Amino acid sequence: MKILIAADMEGITGVVDSDHTDSTHAEYGRFRRLMTGDVNAAIRGAFDGGANEVIVSDGHGHGANILIEELDGRGRLNSGTPRPYSMIEGIDAGVDGVLLIGYHARVGTSNAILDHTWSGARVAGVWLNEQPMGEIGVNAAVCGHFRAPVLMISGDQSACAEANALLGAIEMVVVKQAKGRMAAECLPPEVTQEKIRKAAKRAVKRLAAGDAPRPFRMDPPLTVAVEFVRSEMADAAAILPGATRPDGKRVEFVAADMPTAYRAFRALVGLAG
Repeated sequence: MKILIAADMEGITGVVDSDHTDSTHAEYGRFRRLMTGDVNAAIRGAFDGGANEVIVSDGHGHGANILIEELDGRGRLNSGTPRPYSMIEGIDAGVDGVLLIGYHARVGTSNAILDHTWSGARVAGVWLNEQPMGEIGVNAAVCGHFRAPVLMISGDQSACAEANALLGAIEMVVVKQAKGRMAAECLPPEVTQEKIRKAAKRAVKRLAAGDAPRPFRMDPPLTVAVEFVRSEMADAAAILPGATRPDGKRVEFVAADMPTAYRAFRALVGLAG
């Protein structure tokens, strides 16, 4: 079995503040090491569960956070940006299942550490076929296009609840109880990483036994809608060929399949910046 571990940073053990995820801040070094630790726990669990190949996609910021010198030697790391499939790079390479490590809730969620969708500075909301989506849903839909189910998530309680509501009975590890956008009751890494390892093992075993959740698939055509924070951002995003603008801050694009929708979404947000 080939497993993709898609890792973000806001849902990593101990992260509660934007300083922890900002590569220009002194605190960042500590938390990229904790991110590497959470990912390593997932790698160990995946192999314990029967995986014979694990690839990792570093999905935070510019994709250069995980310390490769500390990565479990059985994993392969997709790092850097831009990449064709960004946060889930490698999904098109015959992946059997996906583990989401360190994920966060979509923009506007209460009691959710650093809630946002792709860009906190630019994006006020995202919809796929009128269904509100965060990074969990958008990435899961691309995984579903390639018939790879999301098997597991780690993050705060709000991220886990979002994934459960959208994807069904996946394995979940709540590494912290968010009390606001930048406050949480956190479990220490020796606790969370063992929980992550065990959950990853269960998730891969369920996949092998035919008990995994179904891939999350959306029926085409797919309308991607992005509401931007300011109208001038929509001015810039609407330049994308094929885009429409139903109102001042909202831009839409209709795609024939989810990979095209994903690229269009990223292009809209990139143009807005």
